Amino acid sequence: MRLKLFSKKICSKENHLIEEINKTKVALEAAYSHFQNVVDPDLIDSCIYELNAVQNRYKYLLKQAKEYEKNAEKTG
Repeated sequence: MRLKLFSKKICSKENHLIEEINKTKVALEAAYSHFQNVVDPDLIDSCIYELNAVQNRYKYLLKQAKEYEKNAEKTG
């Protein structure tokens, strides 16, 4: 019985991670779009900061997904 509950938690964690990656991909596309459409130097700087932040979040989430996948392979 506990194994089923544990499996549900893992699936829930995996689903949450996938959702976060997808949301971050959308945010990254939006940040690129904003960057391409601004002309004011202050807004350009703001878009660069936004791009960097979203890119770092995306890299972090991908790293988490790889670690999760690696751990899932170990546990079978």
